[in-house]
Amino acid sequence: MELFWLLGIPLTGGIFLALWGYRRNAPEINALFSLLTLAMAALLTVRIVEAGPMMVGNGWFFIDSFNVFLVALTAFVAFTTALFSRPYMRIEQEHGRLNATRLRLYHSSYQIFIGAMLLALTTNNMGILWVAMEAATLATVLLVSLYRTPASLEAAWKYFILCGVGIALALFGTILLYFAAEKVLGSGGNALLWTHLNGVKAQLEPTVLSLAFVFLLVGYGTKVGLAPLHSWLPDAHAEGPTPVSAVLSGLLLNVALYAVMRSKVLVDGALGNDMAGTLMMGFGLLSVVLAAFLIVRQTDVKRMFAYSSIEHMGLITFAFGMGGAVANFAGLLHMTMHSLTKSAIFFAVGHATQKTGTQLMDDIRGLIKTNPTLGWGLMLGTVAILGMPPFGVFASEFLIITTAMHEHPWATPFLLLALGVAFAAIFGKVQPMVFGETELPKLPYQPAQTPVFLHLGLVLMLGLFIPPYLAAWYKQAAHLLGG
Repeated sequence: MELFWLLGIPLTGGIFLALWGYRRNAPEINALFSLLTLAMAALLTVRIVEAGPMMVGNGWFFIDSFNVFLVALTAFVAFTTALFSRPYMRIEQEHGRLNATRLRLYHSSYQIFIGAMLLALTTNNMGILWVAMEAATLATVLLVSLYRTPASLEAAWKYFILCGVGIALALFGTILLYFAAEKVLGSGGNALLWTHLNGVKAQLEPTVLSLAFVFLLVGYGTKVGLAPLHSWLPDAHAEGPTPVSAVLSGLLLNVALYAVMRSKVLVDGALGNDMAGTLMMGFGLLSVVLAAFLIVRQTDVKRMFAYSSIEHMGLITFAFGMGGAVANFAGLLHMTMHSLTKSAIFFAVGHATQKTGTQLMDDIRGLIKTNPTLGWGLMLGTVAILGMPPFGVFASEFLIITTAMHEHPWATPFLLLALGVAFAAIFGKVQPMVFGETELPKLPYQPAQTPVFLHLGLVLMLGLFIPPYLAAWYKQAAHLLGG
């Protein structure tokens, strides 16, 4: 029952806000629907943790420790982002960048986007997973192009074309998966149910599964932001509203990687070797190294942190590619830390760019003077995402690096070099933004910084102490991935 409420609330919210999203209290309604979704996600999580995996709807939906973890994370970040967007989008309207019609489109598309991601996470059918990812793509195109400027329209078009190509490749991979499953499970929708596929994975044709995984990895990997198909991501982050940047980095990339991991479990069982893991390690390492050096060249603050997202998703992909209990645990932990930290950073960056009227880092100075809360939020978020102790990103990166040293020592120098370059570049660019000299007056309003410090507080807590039940949850999910 919780699952149908979980999926129904965002859909209802999308329809309701499409009709009434222009009203003055629409941001509060958007936040209310997001809160109800979070409540359903919490109830579902408690049920799965207590009772174990669950099949719903004649097997068309399947919830286990892995996807319910992502459901909870998605619902939480969606709610805090909705809270952040309340004052942010109102100020955008006051500045003339948005009108009532576009605000209605924003709120409606936001709920549809969240609903599509939750459907992708909970469906047991690999075909419906593809459909949900396509729905999330279309909703995001509307969100990225919200300002209707030439740059935002170009970014949305680029996003649509590149991710459209990627999703088409993922469709072909899904067709190949069905082709392999049909010989064992027979024709019909049941041949694409992941639980059925997982039960007979050792009987699936290895050659077809290998080819299917290549298409699935490249297809869904495009939406993860893996190099070399990453170029849509910086544009979408830079030109769309900041709340959209937060949910793109914090949520959509995770859901796309989830689809890759579900496919990897099947391929590993069919092949009995590390082909899938090796491919993931290769794409992940390339993304980490390339993104780190591209960060150095950035002048736009949102583009810089977009490349940081590519770097961290590459690191997570590399961890999952290594496989094993520790690497999978580290990948799940880093996925959590990145979602919470990067969304907090975009919350802080959003208000900073609103105040100064620019996203160029050279023109943003002295945030600690114009608004100390905002300045400290951005600085602490930056320190956290760069992997400084005692924040949780340090713990997850430490686990990934030490596992790589032990199992794949050849990759360690590349990882350390990339992380070092990214650290120096980001810290060097953010430090004057926060502590530099400025003649701007103090902010005339108090930004919505509660979501920033809520996220960073969780990241700090998980860096110091992971509650036993949460650690057990991560371990169980890591085991499901082949750990």
